[in-house]
Amino acid sequence: MNIFYGTGVAIVTPFQADGRVDFDALGRIIEHLISGGVEYIVSLGTTGESATLSKDEKKQVWEFTAKTVNKRVALVAGIGGNNTAETVAEFKAFNIDGYDAILSASPHYNKPTQEGIYQHYKALAEVSPLPIILYNVPSRTGSSVSAETTVRLAKDFKNIIAIKEASGNFDLLNQLMRDKPEDFLVISGDDPITLQMMAMGAVGVISVTGNALPNKVSSMVRTCLTGDYKAAHAAHYDLIEFTRLMFTEGSPAGVKSALKTLGIAGDTVRLPLVGVSDTTAQNIKKQIELIG
Repeated sequence: MNIFYGTGVAIVTPFQADGRVDFDALGRIIEHLISGGVEYIVSLGTTGESATLSKDEKKQVWEFTAKTVNKRVALVAGIGGNNTAETVAEFKAFNIDGYDAILSASPHYNKPTQEGIYQHYKALAEVSPLPIILYNVPSRTGSSVSAETTVRLAKDFKNIIAIKEASGNFDLLNQLMRDKPEDFLVISGDDPITLQMMAMGAVGVISVTGNALPNKVSSMVRTCLTGDYKAAHAAHYDLIEFTRLMFTEGSPAGVKSALKTLGIAGDTVRLPLVGVSDTTAQNIKKQIELIG
């Protein structure tokens, strides 16, 4: 199967108490994900708090991640922005060693038209050293990539191979699944509705929840890929409350709390994010104990 079938995890960037990147913890998380059966890792997506990392820190995290993964699973870099020229320059400068694709979110804040979104991705596709996975996440960007724009990009640029679809808009998904090229992949970008999206033809998920529970998430996704959705229901239902808690007080604060409970990494986040409340942390701990 395509290397992006199954479970990808948008890996967190762990920080020490003083705010510095905790590379020892990052190594432990990577091993946790690989041993948990994920198919690929996304480094410095939104969950990785990429907006708060310096250029030097990003370079260090990407290089450390590639070296630690050592091609045991596929690897994706998150590179995006709302300044097209600057994002183009980042694509050109990116060291592709160890990486298989680039995940790039639609421009945030500017609220471009569909033509603006198309032209932004066209500029990236023309310089990208790796295949591109589009990312539609209107709850963060302030605008949505329409099904028509995604299909247009998929048909016009062979190196645009997939979309991480996190709009939660099933009317959009209906149109996208009907009209996209056969080999263009749709990937869930929304943990709570991964099973439902896969029933419609999505090939997997890029997960936040999988940072903490990679085995549970990847097992459910692989079961969905076999077409046995009834068998996948149990894992889906087991994960509902835990997944809700991952986002109750913002991401990645929730999943970092879970990683702290598991003894894998600390729960420090960088401002303007803050950690979850004691009540939510306790509820996360209870869910981990229930799920086992």
